Amino acid sequence: MNIIIRLLLNALAVFILAHVLEGVRVNGYLGAVIVAIVIAVLNVLVKPLLILLTLPVTIMTLGLFLLVINALIILLADKLVDGFGVSSFLTALLFSILLSILQSILHSIFKEKKKP
Repeated sequence: MNIIIRLLLNALAVFILAHVLEGVRVNGYLGAVIVAIVIAVLNVLVKPLLILLTLPVTIMTLGLFLLVINALIILLADKLVDGFGVSSFLTALLFSILLSILQSILHSIFKEKKKP
């Protein structure tokens, strides 16, 4: 159940950012849910491989190259999902940064309190 809630919160973040950012479009909330699922799958399957292949560059930039990897994941999701579009690499970079921030805020707001 926790995974479904997290995916719905991520979809909400994608939906909000698509309406706030110029150059990002998503077709409705169902499209945002699909984008959230695709980004989650890409983060599990593709991102570790990209991190491993770019490890020297990531170390040399003190981890800042991970922002580029996140933007590449967003651009790949753009190619895979028909109802989602990102206009440029810089827009994808800004979208990935803002998506991470908004996801953190939403997850902290809706976090379940653990019983002692």
